[in-house]
Amino acid sequence: PDLLPSDLTGISVYDQGRHEFRFQPGPVFANVVLVDEINRTTPRTQSALLEPMEERQVTVEGVTHALPRPFFVIATENPIEHHGTYPLPEGQLDRFTLTVQVGYPDAFGAARDIVRRQLLRHPIEDLESVLTAADVLRCQRAVREVHVDTAVIDYVVALVQATRAATQVALGASPRAAVSLTRAAQARAIAEGRDFALPDDVKALAVAALAHRLVPRQMCSGSSVGRDVVRRALDEVTVPLGVVGRP
Repeated sequence: PDLLPSDLTGISVYDQGRHEFRFQPGPVFANVVLVDEINRTTPRTQSALLEPMEERQVTVEGVTHALPRPFFVIATENPIEHHGTYPLPEGQLDRFTLTVQVGYPDAFGAARDIVRRQLLRHPIEDLESVLTAADVLRCQRAVREVHVDTAVIDYVVALVQATRAATQVALGASPRAAVSLTRAAQARAIAEGRDFALPDDVKALAVAALAHRLVPRQMCSGSSVGRDVVRRALDEVTVPLGVVGRP
C-alpha cells in the first residue's frame, strides 16, 4: 500500500492506561532520513517532508515537534523510469541542497572489481561510524563561520539570475538556491582547508546545487536541460578576480 504522510511524521495514539493521547514519532525523527525512490511516493506523502526539510520540525494535529539535530534528508530516484512515479514538486526540489548523478562505472576493470567484492562480502557489512552527531554539529558551526566575500556572494546571485533569464526554463533558481549554493561553497572551503570561500568553490558546486531546481519549458523537456543552463551561466557570468581571505 502507498505510504501516508502519517507513516513518515508519526501519529497520536490513545494511551488507555493514562487516558490521554500520546504522540508516536515516525521515521522522520532521525538524524539521517533516507527516502529510497522518493518519486514513487504520492504527492501527498512527498508534501509531508516539506516542513521537516525547511523548518526542522513536524506539526501533527496542531502540535509542533522539533526534530533531532543534526537533521539530513537523502533521497534517491530513478531518472529514467516513469511508470508508477510522481514528479517532485518545485518546492521540494528547492529544499534539496545538492543533487548527484550516479552513473555506471567508467571502466571495465572497475565494474569487475565491484562484482568481485560483492561476491566476497557486501560493503555494508564493513560500514562503521566515523562521526558522532556532536561532530557533525561542530562541522556545521565551522561551515557557518567561513568568510564569504561580497564579490563571491554577488557571483552566486549573478549565476542564479542567469538561470532565470534562460529561455529553456519556465522557472529559474530561487533565493533559497543562492543561499544553498553559498553554504555549499563554504563547506567546500572547509574541505579544502580554508576559512574563506572562493569563486572556484562556487563553480565546482553550481551544477549540483542549481540544476535540479530549474523547471524546463515543455518544449525543452529533458533531464539535461538544467545542467546545460547552469553550465552556460558559468561560461557567461564574469568570475570575480582578486578574492582573498578574511579582511
